[in-house]
Amino acid sequence: MNIEKTEVLRYLGYNNQNIDENTNQLLHECMTEILDIMKKNYVYDIYDIFRDENRIFLKNTTLTTQSKDLCHHLQKSDKCVIMAASLGLEVDQRIAYYSKTHMTKSIVLDACASTAIEALCDHIEEEISKKAEKEGYYMTPRYSPGYGDLPMTLQKEIAKVLKTYSKIGLTVNESNLLLPRKSVTAFIGWQKEKTDDPVDKCSTCQKENCSYRNLGRFCK
Repeated sequence: MNIEKTEVLRYLGYNNQNIDENTNQLLHECMTEILDIMKKNYVYDIYDIFRDENRIFLKNTTLTTQSKDLCHHLQKSDKCVIMAASLGLEVDQRIAYYSKTHMTKSIVLDACASTAIEALCDHIEEEISKKAEKEGYYMTPRYSPGYGDLPMTLQKEIAKVLKTYSKIGLTVNESNLLLPRKSVTAFIGWQKEKTDDPVDKCSTCQKENCSYRNLGRFCK
């Protein structure tokens, strides 16, 4: 698994500017450091979907969602994957350490970690896609709490259903934020019909005054 420098630069707010040699060297050091300390922790499971208007139920779980946007995303799906991924606690600790000793490096390391967790999620999707293909299904893009009207409060129920603490050390705090911080949860639909529609993360995201939206790009 690689960390793409162009993605790191995007998180840092660069927009096709040239970077000097010192910055380039720092990028290389931080990308190498993240790859050395990160963990590829993840868990997922596949569930049958039941619907009732704008509510979705997943068979053999207590998870129920009332979200028009998720219902729309999964409208053609009869199965749903719930996944959770994390880079591990050491990444958070290293970023916090540099925030006290080398702030610039902490910022760059954070951007590298954000890129790395997305790369890990892409890797997981590839693994899930192979399973879907064997069963005659196509996949939707992943859809996470915080997109559209899908609430962050769902994080705790996802963690409970997937048993993320015992399996990958992932917990959810009282503010519904994932810990370790560089972690992701998401829903992925399995459907018989192929879809080429991407998730426009900028149009569904609830963040305001986002620099990534101002650059005309999707944030991750």
